[in-house]
Amino acid sequence: MDRSINIISFDVPFPANYGGVIDVFYKLVWLKKVGINIHLHCFEYGRKPSRELEGLCKKIYYYPRKTGVISNLSSLPYTVKSRQSKEMEKNLLSNDFPILFEVLHTCYLLDDERLKKRIKIYRHSNIEHDYYRHLATAEKSLLKKTYLKREADKLEKFENIISNANYIFSVNEIDANYFVKKYPAVKTLYIPSFHQNNEVQIKKGKGEYILYHGNLSISENYEAVEWLLQNVFSKIKFKVIIAGLNPSNFLKESIKKYSNVSLIQNPGDSEMKQLVENAHIHCLYTAQTTGLKLKLLNVLFGGRFVVCNANMLSGTGFVQNKGLFVSDEFITQINSCFETDFTETLIEERKKMLERFSNQKNVDEMLKAIYP
Repeated sequence: MDRSINIISFDVPFPANYGGVIDVFYKLVWLKKVGINIHLHCFEYGRKPSRELEGLCKKIYYYPRKTGVISNLSSLPYTVKSRQSKEMEKNLLSNDFPILFEVLHTCYLLDDERLKKRIKIYRHSNIEHDYYRHLATAEKSLLKKTYLKREADKLEKFENIISNANYIFSVNEIDANYFVKKYPAVKTLYIPSFHQNNEVQIKKGKGEYILYHGNLSISENYEAVEWLLQNVFSKIKFKVIIAGLNPSNFLKESIKKYSNVSLIQNPGDSEMKQLVENAHIHCLYTAQTTGLKLKLLNVLFGGRFVVCNANMLSGTGFVQNKGLFVSDEFITQINSCFETDFTETLIEERKKMLERFSNQKNVDEMLKAIYP
């Protein structure tokens, strides 16, 4: 049996250094492992074609993303309109393989009559209109805030295109329930994000600092950093490291105000891995409840204590235990954790709680649906 698939990615998924492309890239890794022939369709806008991807895919197509004012004037969401491609239409119609649409931004062709008999899968990452409205709330630039609000309205209208899919693969249990209720004719499966971790690798003992990491150019994350600076990091004596991609100037200036807080900009993969492993506490905060926060998975697989707010765990099934604290009382929990070693018992507890987030289980669930 020829098991092939078309995957439409909103961006070139390598390097896998931010949330959305991490799920795409490690999905490619695991589909390749189980013998699937991948025809990858990427929208290119800044990232270069990748040799790493060539080793995973049978064929790769790159399409320019049509950014600019014209795409923004459309009644379609800008994120969708700018990813239209006649060349991609031709390439998809040249075979009869299932099509996996990675996030709503790639779904322009989901209702195309020519694809009516094809197996079509929508890969959910966030409830996009909710996500964009949250971004707008946190955004400081009036121009960007206006764009994000307008885009949220367009995405909410466009979302109905999902009714043309055969399957919805949701990264989050609560969001999966949303899709089940709104699109009952489409089969929804809860399949958490793919990620870089094949096993729990946590160092016993103690670290010397608290870590927060993420893509610092996204308003959701710099809002989190500002909240933590004002409400937590400025009120404790412990060393804090904030690490991530492309922090803005105002965020750099905010961090400089605190003598116990330092910033590491654009760390490489190996440096980021060491930062996660050697931290004693991972402090996470979000105002968003949609999707699955991959930074959470990374620190649970590779880091010691985690202190976070309830929003961070929304839809994951995780509950508080002796290594994971869910509280608005960050300072109390941090003070307590710094007096405690991370033990072998805690590592075994962590392994058990992460069983549902196995990449092997995720790819098996996908294959059962696509190739019954």
